[in-house]
Amino acid sequence: MLLPRLIASDLDGTLLRNDGTLSPRTLRALRAAEGAGAEIVIVTARPPRFVDRLAEATGLVGTAVCSNGALVYDIATRTVVSSRLLSLITAQRVATALAAVLPEVGFALETGNQVLYEPAYRLRLCEDDDAEMPVASLADLWLTEAPVTKLLAWSDRLDADTLLAAARPGAGSDVQLTHSGGHGLLEISARGVTKAGTLAVLCAGRGIEAAEVVAFGDMPNDLTVLDWAGTGYAMANAHPAVLAAVPVHTVSNEEDGVAHVIERLLAEAEAEVEAAIGELPLDEVGDTAATADAV
Repeated sequence: MLLPRLIASDLDGTLLRNDGTLSPRTLRALRAAEGAGAEIVIVTARPPRFVDRLAEATGLVGTAVCSNGALVYDIATRTVVSSRLLSLITAQRVATALAAVLPEVGFALETGNQVLYEPAYRLRLCEDDDAEMPVASLADLWLTEAPVTKLLAWSDRLDADTLLAAARPGAGSDVQLTHSGGHGLLEISARGVTKAGTLAVLCAGRGIEAAEVVAFGDMPNDLTVLDWAGTGYAMANAHPAVLAAVPVHTVSNEEDGVAHVIERLLAEAEAEVEAAIGELPLDEVGDTAATADAV
């Protein structure tokens, strides 16, 4: 198999180790893949501000699909290239419906720049102080004029899978429900907004087919990408539903599973080029050497 044209990877539990760092081995593998001509795209539930901090620590550049597909973000220029936002009216309607079924649930709005949260939403993600802003009441949450990328619903009693199942009947068809493994945390986007949908549009603009994409993920919000890509890899530490649905697995994020696959793909691509050169007449070998060096 030749190296894919695009490598799409989730962050938490996939590209990053459990302490939130990008290992030197994985960073080397990403840079080697880029050097060989593959584009790296981060596909994450995280907002741009998290990607900015990662880029500052690692030097990563390129494109990120953030907030489960709501935003396409240029890392180098720190610019939102495109967005698919959740209307405040829809967010309020869904929150009202969920509260009727699950009265203990707290709500927050992710704007891409901040999380606005009401008193019942007590989950903290250990981000910068100014990235999380309380409002006095649930009613005050709906007064924001900021663009909304996600409605967040949180329960300290229910795990994410249970919360997702309980929320589906009341959420209606105007939104996309998923979760990325946070304890009791449900992520709600505008209808049709998924990681795969946004990545597919991005790839179409570059003339890249799904078959030319390799993807990595570990949580239910990654399933659309892992299914859409030509080859999707579930991490060994993935959610049970992901491991069951995705036939191809790699080792865990703690074992640098993404790097493990990229290194193998690079080696296979190099071997294919060398084999092709070996089959050429001697007078054509010199003309092809530069191509082999590029891989």
